Amino acid sequence: MTDPAISPIRSPAARMPRWLVLLAVALLVRALTFGNPILHVDEEFYFATAQAIARGAIPYIDVWDRKPVGLFLLYLPAGALGLPLGIWAYQAMALASVTATATLIARLADRAGWARGALPAAIAYLLWLNLLEGEGGQTPVFYNLLMVAAAGLLAPRPDDATQATRRLLYGCRAFALVGLALQIKYTVLFEGLFFGLAWMWREARLGRAWWRVALSAIPLAALAALPTLAVWNWFWAHGYGDAFLYANFESIGARGGDPMARELGNLALMALVVSPLAAMAILGVRGPAWNGTPVLRRWLLGWAIVATLGVLVFRGYFDHYALPLLVPFCIAAAGFFADHRRAKQIRGPLLVSVLLASQVVLLVKRHERGTPAEFAAVTHAIGNGPGCLYVFSGSPMLYPAAERCAVTRYRFPRHIGQARERGAIGADQQGELERIMALRPAIVVLGRTYSGERADLRALFERFVAMHYRPRADLPLGTGRIAVYARR
Repeated sequence: MTDPAISPIRSPAARMPRWLVLLAVALLVRALTFGNPILHVDEEFYFATAQAIARGAIPYIDVWDRKPVGLFLLYLPAGALGLPLGIWAYQAMALASVTATATLIARLADRAGWARGALPAAIAYLLWLNLLEGEGGQTPVFYNLLMVAAAGLLAPRPDDATQATRRLLYGCRAFALVGLALQIKYTVLFEGLFFGLAWMWREARLGRAWWRVALSAIPLAALAALPTLAVWNWFWAHGYGDAFLYANFESIGARGGDPMARELGNLALMALVVSPLAAMAILGVRGPAWNGTPVLRRWLLGWAIVATLGVLVFRGYFDHYALPLLVPFCIAAAGFFADHRRAKQIRGPLLVSVLLASQVVLLVKRHERGTPAEFAAVTHAIGNGPGCLYVFSGSPMLYPAAERCAVTRYRFPRHIGQARERGAIGADQQGELERIMALRPAIVVLGRTYSGERADLRALFERFVAMHYRPRADLPLGTGRIAVYARR
């Protein structure tokens, strides 16, 4: 007999491949975002940096950030296309990535004995992304795919004891994927360490001597490190080794933190959003198990715990920091959807409610951050030249949109203007701002103040603008306004 509680999800898709169902859901969930160039300031900057690299800029030298270069190479095809095609391109890449990630989530749920809950759990992943700034091209949108693919290779199988060659081969493939993920964001290190230690523990439990296990782990660690070492080698060979090391590693420790009250507030909001998934995950792994699945379920639980610790260690607790948690949490939540006695009554209404909430969140963000039409109006006011552009505060996407030259390698405005970046960008913030002002860029952009901004630097820049620039436009962008000034 068909379960009426799940028929709204399964019946229309009964004859469709699961990945196609998930693609349809992803299209529905993300449709409001397509073509919007200002979904989130982070991915706006990734796109702007990728375009600069496509035109010859050297990362960390001509355009500065502390993200791994692999992230910008990922955005490179989209950046090379420019606006508007490039926006559609990176969002299509993100769509493909989340669909593939959800498909692999379902496959791991199948292996854990939760086939009946695999599809609802994969759908939950697609829905929860929107609640945590994952509706666009945030870094976990891409590296989650690499990590869940690695997990699928490494997760225990019932016949592991008789498949030594397969264990090593799959381990090599998995850690090659982890290495690629590290070049998107270094925070996957914690999950990678869990994968490595769990692999070594399993090898020892299967009877191999510890020294043999340690020797076998060396090529796995080398594969994980290889992409980063290759990138460092390129920069070192071209005379930029110190710049690479500072941007990628030293600057991370030099950056300050936000006030504790703000961080705790961010953490509370993050916990609130993921708590339903966490609760379902806990209930899921506690359900009945058979045919060797307890080992796999314990492995999944360990992954979820380590991923959580990785989020807590890095602090800040911006909502998108929780995106890596969604993968192990959703896999484990499949156990709840499959076996819990209340799942039949809960899963349909729950998923529909989260779908509606995810769309409300997108509409609220669009209202707060601005529409493509508002952004286009600001871009038109800036114009396409001649002369260079400097954005003191506002969207980094204005650089590629306006097609003007830049006067600083710090094209993420908060690198210069935010207090927590003081002493962490490889230059003195005020000194860099004074250098920019001395160049007298043709157009400057001044957005609204923000939490954590250095008030002294804003006051300095506003005095400079008042002396040397005339207003060209003052336009709405979401709930704020953007002032555009032209040199007198």
